[in-house]
This record gives sequence, structure tokens and C-alpha cells, in this order.
Amino acid sequence: MKKQNEETPVGYVHSLETFGSVDGPGVRYLIFLTGCGMRCQYCMRCQYCHNPDTWNMAAGTPYTADELIKEAIKYRTYWGSKGGITISGGDPLLQIDFLLDFCKKAKEENIHMTIDTSGNPFTRQEPYFSKFQELLQYTDLFLLDIKHIDALQHKALTACSNDNILDMARYLSEIGKPVWIRHVLVPEKTDDDVALHQLREFIDSLHNVEKVEVLAYHTLGVKKWEDMKMSYPLAGIEAPTQERMENAKNILGVREK
Repeated sequence: MKKQNEETPVGYVHSLETFGSVDGPGVRYLIFLTGCGMRCQYCMRCQYCHNPDTWNMAAGTPYTADELIKEAIKYRTYWGSKGGITISGGDPLLQIDFLLDFCKKAKEENIHMTIDTSGNPFTRQEPYFSKFQELLQYTDLFLLDIKHIDALQHKALTACSNDNILDMARYLSEIGKPVWIRHVLVPEKTDDDVALHQLREFIDSLHNVEKVEVLAYHTLGVKKWEDMKMSYPLAGIEAPTQERMENAKNILGVREK
């Protein structure tokens, strides 16, 4: 890899997936950036994270936007008219300077751009907010993961407030930027009818939500925690039953194809 100009933003990439079908419309080229700002009181990260190996930003492989776009475009023939690139993580909004450079250059190639985020890095403070506003010019869709609508429960899960996350959702609604809302259903943690109804009320207050997804909690990431010599905070919790999944979908107004 060539030596980078100090003024050229560099992104730190955990992994690449060439044929994604669930993170945005159509077939997607998936870029997983490193770095996550979520913290929980037990493990210092979101309790049910299935990608703990993305936490450390410094552990990622450095790429410039030009290098990464060159890799992605090799697979463009698979995307069809609806597909494109989805940038996930970790949380890509932590690397907003690189994200800006990458998304701008991707749009010059007429690529549909989706950002998958928890919203945790969002702030209206400068200089971040101006960068975020510019990023919106080159982003077609946000996948916004709302971990818990209740402020106290959200903090218990992540040790972070959800105020700025909900503020981001409202801001995207105000400007009409398309959003898919995602909610991971975790037994004993996020599967509560009262909270689900509150989340539905919040979603209904937004004017830009194109789709709502309920994702089932799973334990596929447990081995990663073990490999990193960390205690898994949700040990013993199983995936939600089909009945509870259907209940959550009904409450949140999920429309199946």
C-alpha cells in the first residue's frame, strides 16, 4: 500500500464483504470500519455486540477513499439497479473525515450509498455537525439502530445516553433523508411491550422512515468475546422465540414483503 499524504483522510477497515443482501436495498458491497463509542457498565461495550473485534480503531487496515472505491467497483456488475455500497462497523460515523471523502467520491461514480450506524457519534456541536451536514449530500440512506427507546435502559445496555441518537433521527426526519429503523430484540433486555409501544410512537413521529426491521438477537458473536478473553455479559440468554419476534413486528408495524 502506498504511503499516504498526511492531508488525505485514511479509513481504518475491519473487513469487506462483497455480496451483502440484508444491509440496504439490493446487493451491497459491505465495508466494516473499526471503532465503536458504545460502553456498558459491565464489559465497557454494548452488551450484545456481535462484532467485538471491530472496537479498536487502530486495529483496522488503513485505506484511502480511492483505494477502497477501486476495490468495491470490481463487484459493481452484481449490484444491479438497486444495490450499491453500505458502510457499517463498528460505527462509521466515528471516522467522519474519511467517510466524507469516500462517500463524495462514490457519488461521483453514481453509487448508491448507505450508512449503517447506531447514531452514537452524532452531535450538533462543531466542527462535527457541519461535516455531518455535508455527508448527507452524498448519502442516500441511513440504517439507524435504536437499541432501546427508554433512556435508563439504553444507558444500562451501553452506558451511553440515547438523547443524541434520537436527536439524529429527528434531524434526518426534518430534512427528509430516508431511514430504515432497526431494533435488535434481546430477551430480558429490549423485548418489553411497553418500550416497544414507546418506540412505535417515536417512529410514527418521524416522516422519513421507509422501513422498520426487527432483528433477532443471536449468540454467534460469543466466540469472539471468548477469543478476546472477555466475559460475555448476556451469557445464558437465548434467541427470542418466533412468537416474541412476531409480537415485536406487530407492535412496531413491520410490513413484510
